[in-house]
Amino acid sequence: MLPWTKKYCPATAKGVAGQDSAMQRLRDFVVNFKKQKKKALLIYGPSGTGKSCAVHAVANDNGYEIIEVNASDERNNEQILNVVGNALRQQSLFSKGKVILIDELDGISGRDDRGGVQALAKLLEKPAFPVVMAANNPWDQKFSSLRGKAELVQFHSLNYLTVFGILKRICETEKLKIGDNILKSLARQTSGDLRAAINDLQSLTQQKRDLTEQDLEELSQRDQIESIMQALLKIFKTTQAGVAIRALDGVEEDLDTTFLWIDENLPKEYGKPQDLYRAYEALAKADAFRGRIKRWQHWRFLVYVSDLMTAGVALGKDEKYHNFAKYGPTTRILKIWQANMKYQKRKAIAAKIAEQTHASVKEVVKCTMPYLQVIFRNSKKAADEISHELNLDREEVEWLRR
Repeated sequence: MLPWTKKYCPATAKGVAGQDSAMQRLRDFVVNFKKQKKKALLIYGPSGTGKSCAVHAVANDNGYEIIEVNASDERNNEQILNVVGNALRQQSLFSKGKVILIDELDGISGRDDRGGVQALAKLLEKPAFPVVMAANNPWDQKFSSLRGKAELVQFHSLNYLTVFGILKRICETEKLKIGDNILKSLARQTSGDLRAAINDLQSLTQQKRDLTEQDLEELSQRDQIESIMQALLKIFKTTQAGVAIRALDGVEEDLDTTFLWIDENLPKEYGKPQDLYRAYEALAKADAFRGRIKRWQHWRFLVYVSDLMTAGVALGKDEKYHNFAKYGPTTRILKIWQANMKYQKRKAIAAKIAEQTHASVKEVVKCTMPYLQVIFRNSKKAADEISHELNLDREEVEWLRR
């Protein structure tokens, strides 16, 4: 299923809402590239403000080919020189104009990325085509060499009414019957993140064509607390360790419950066996540290649990999956509850037997109950006599007959 964030990505610059000033500067940079003093543009702003879509839209308007490079995937000296360098050197298809988009620039970080920023800065000295870089935070110290070679353009968080207008148009196209008040509430919850709002809308309407206030209660207020769904998106959709580690910062769920959410939804996102193996290996190591904390009360291991179940899972994949996966609540908690209920019933029956036979509950469970279950399944008369003697209620009798 095609994600709606891609399906409704604006095809023209006029479709990019709420970023008029930034769009004007972006358009001028691309169209009048040869006249620009600085040959690169660094657009920045919060997630979901339309940075990548804006570059694609401007390229489409002018009939330019667009070459998109993900800085999270191509991060070191050799990769940057290979991928970006080749894109800058090669002529455009059919000799038309070309725009180089370097997305997720924040992904260039860490020891494995030595030389990546420097290599990129060197390529920006005399590029043959306009280069546009997109980042969330351009003021990081590692980008100091890039800031001097690029013009900076800010994309602001979107007003909730702007987000509401886009959600309403999507609903009309998809023939969804959702009231304006519901859509406005959904728009407010995302705090200007249009991508999150569209993802929420698609996720909530997979099974039904309308929404109620009760449906929106499932989503946490993102003004202060990020929802577990958005945390999963950050972990599963990124290849940046830093982004994944911070994904749980605003989530109210305890670490054990979050662990079960990741375990439940991981196979829905990761389609390649090798990716799934590496991600579950990280999750298994996190579980091992959880066990050590419970067994020895060594709480210093908590940081390892958090890092392994976020960054470990995120970096388990070779590249991001672009398909839409419908995440759902973990079923493990329900299964654990059901198992506990079954165990409690067995324990209650064993206690009654133990009182009459002067044995321990553990011994009754192990040695007596298996024989009783055979009797209850095969002899109604014997079962009735034993039930009367042990004062078993109907549910307990039914349990022994299963």
